[in-house]
Amino acid sequence: MTYEGDFRVGDVLSVACPFTPARVERGLTWGHVSVRWPWWGIDAGSDFYHWNGIVALGVDSGGHTPPEVDAELFRTDPPAEHLQAGDTCRVGVPPTVVHVTTVDHHEPPLETGWLPRPRLTVAVLRRGRSYRDYPSESHLSGAGYTLHPGDGIPYTIELLMRPYMFLSPGDEAADAAGRAWRFNGPWDWTAFDGAGPGTVPQWPLILLTRSDVPCSPEDAETVAAATATGSHEETVRHWMTLTEASPTP
Repeated sequence: MTYEGDFRVGDVLSVACPFTPARVERGLTWGHVSVRWPWWGIDAGSDFYHWNGIVALGVDSGGHTPPEVDAELFRTDPPAEHLQAGDTCRVGVPPTVVHVTTVDHHEPPLETGWLPRPRLTVAVLRRGRSYRDYPSESHLSGAGYTLHPGDGIPYTIELLMRPYMFLSPGDEAADAAGRAWRFNGPWDWTAFDGAGPGTVPQWPLILLTRSDVPCSPEDAETVAAATATGSHEETVRHWMTLTEASPTP
């Protein structure tokens, strides 16, 4: 199925894009193959960016792989090493498991040089990749490969897991140890008593507030039921099994 909901940091997704014909503008050079992009239009009204309709795709050609090449989701058929300028190929994304590292909404839409202008940016890392895999000087560090859902590329996105999907950022809850917490994201909990690193919420949880007001009985019941069994540690292990990654930098 195609996921049409919101995106949150920590989400585990399966991302794919149908392979579509494209013209090769430049063969494999410095770890990239350049193709005439089959989906976007040129934004003639852009004041800052003048895109020429060509996208350079990172290709792992062995040896040292730059971070932007390692993060690339798109592939060519035939493989890039068999392509030369003027060839026709197909470009797309085979089903790939990723996890979301950042989510940004843009209002007004982001000016990029192409159309449609993106209203949403979702950065992801492929299965087996963590924040710490990328050097601190890399522009990908702490972010990942950038997707713009709704930008005209016909992605199929399936939500495989959302850790703590029964909570919303900003929720406040009490745990089984009597400690009060603020939930900022699945790996970002703030203990009101200043508990140090390594301290995690102990299930079950009691939801206290949502959107800074006392929670409804229905929301409280949902959270209590969802945390009646299992643990924070179990949630992390399940996430790591799906992503083969570390949840923290």
